[in-house]
Amino acid sequence: MSKEKKQAAAGGTSNPLFGKENYMWMLIGLAVLALGFFLMAGGKSSDPKVFNDSEVYSTTRITIAPILIIAGFVIEIFAIMKKSKSN
Repeated sequence: MSKEKKQAAAGGTSNPLFGKENYMWMLIGLAVLALGFFLMAGGKSSDPKVFNDSEVYSTTRITIAPILIIAGFVIEIFAIMKKSKSN
């Protein structure tokens, strides 16, 4: 067994799974996801007995928020697949 294999088997030094830049992209993706879910949740109705369709079916909730959520997932996939410069 070579020296490198012995070190790896013995729990020697190993490279981290992701680089610093990958983690930065992951945090950006999480922020975009959180923003999308926050926008989709919307606000609290002033009167729960009245259905306000303009609030429920607003452009923010049915268009912008899902686009942000999909963009967040795309950023997360990019962050995972991107090769770090140190490797």
